[in-house]
Amino acid sequence: MTFPTFPALIRRACTTALLLTTLSAQAGALDNITKSWTYQHSNTGGFLSEIVSFDSATNTVWVSGVAGVDVLNAQTGTFLERIDTSAWGSINSVAIHNGVAAFAIESSTRTNSGVVKLFDTGTRTLLSGTNTITVGALPDMLTFTKDGSKLLVANEGTPGTYGTRLTDSNGHRNYGVPALDPVGSVSIINMNTRTVAHTATLAGVPQSGTHIRANTGMDFEPEYIAVNKQGTEAYVTLQEGNAMGVLNLQTGGFEKVIGLGAKNFSLPGNRIDPLNNDTTNSAPATLISVNAKGLYMPDGIAAYEAGGKTLVVMANEGDFREDDADRSAASSFGATSPLNALRVSNTDSSTGDLYAAGARSFSIRDSLTGDIVYDSGEILDREAIARGIYDDNRSRDKGVEPEGVEILEIDGRSYAFIGLERTRKAAVAIFDITDPANSSFVDMLVSDGDLSPEGLKGFVMNGKVFLAFSNEVSNTTSMYQLAAVPEPSTYALALSALGLIAAAKVRRRR
Repeated sequence: MTFPTFPALIRRACTTALLLTTLSAQAGALDNITKSWTYQHSNTGGFLSEIVSFDSATNTVWVSGVAGVDVLNAQTGTFLERIDTSAWGSINSVAIHNGVAAFAIESSTRTNSGVVKLFDTGTRTLLSGTNTITVGALPDMLTFTKDGSKLLVANEGTPGTYGTRLTDSNGHRNYGVPALDPVGSVSIINMNTRTVAHTATLAGVPQSGTHIRANTGMDFEPEYIAVNKQGTEAYVTLQEGNAMGVLNLQTGGFEKVIGLGAKNFSLPGNRIDPLNNDTTNSAPATLISVNAKGLYMPDGIAAYEAGGKTLVVMANEGDFREDDADRSAASSFGATSPLNALRVSNTDSSTGDLYAAGARSFSIRDSLTGDIVYDSGEILDREAIARGIYDDNRSRDKGVEPEGVEILEIDGRSYAFIGLERTRKAAVAIFDITDPANSSFVDMLVSDGDLSPEGLKGFVMNGKVFLAFSNEVSNTTSMYQLAAVPEPSTYALALSALGLIAAAKVRRRR
């Protein structure tokens, strides 16, 4: 019998390894997503499920909701305890790192300074020592750096009174300085000392990019924060300003504000439905190309590494002032059907040049320049329509309103999960973003019994990958099992190859 040579064995082993890799890719890492549980929160005291976080030390899920935090068993969804925070104000967010839960709580007079409260996740009581830290007005979102040494708090600083309308200029409607507008800022908390090390503000920060919204009767309002892998920079969405702030965590100050531009809805692949033309949702909506643009105005943001760069993933929801005085129907700028009802920005739009809020998509951008690497175009609206969950009552506003973002690495690939706030059933779109410029739609998770996902959190527990999300309108929290955590593929393939070689050597010895 003739035995293969050693080089031939290597080639055969490599071929086998390649085949295994191909079969693994064909199987699909997210082919078997299943719902683990749903918990229906009690609305006692005004609780409303908003932001979810996970504690690996106790395998618990913590859900903040205006009046308090519900703590759930992550494996079963069983209710464990409600931590009542109403005595301190309204809670907006919760973040957990290494057994410490941080609560962002706005003052009962929300233009006053808010606080961060620190809890022990084991005892579910306030940490011993310093556990209350004063931050800016309306702390809305908070996140730890990867090593847990810093806690960053986005202080939105929403005005008590907005600026009033001034004389129009060049067809645009502008607004003056507000009477009562707390400074938007980011508090950088040193977790070793539990003190605010820096308060970063945005006045006078250099600006670049295009279509930064100004003259809106309010200042920049930090919305959401993502941190790079090294913990040296943070990226802050300034939603109503259509911009992103880049924050140097070593100096504690903003380095620049990047205008995020506008998306052209007349281009192929960028179609929208601009009219609430079927308020009963009895027929599929129709996407068309229109002579209008969308300001990206992202809400949620997350950062990841690809190709040696830090990239940011943004959910381009869009937003106006709380009093909506900076928006109008496009008909007030002379638009006719099918654009007449589209809600547009007063400060950006003029006759024949319309700018809506939001891009009805998610984008991947270069964190240094803000340049777009990928945009999902019309995919989110289109896939919601295909699944019969598109809410045509939202067409003239912002479509499906992508709001939350989570990024997970599964089986060596990077996936973005985009929560859609305005669909008829809760929906989370899934994209493979491993190759950013060639990102691809994978699936849309539609969750019966849930409505309006607000916060998303991915984590690993008991060797499996999960995604939990809190739903504001249905006041529920649900958790899905996405995949098992695989063995490192290179290790498995190496074992296969070595096994082939060892077997061949035994045969040759015989």
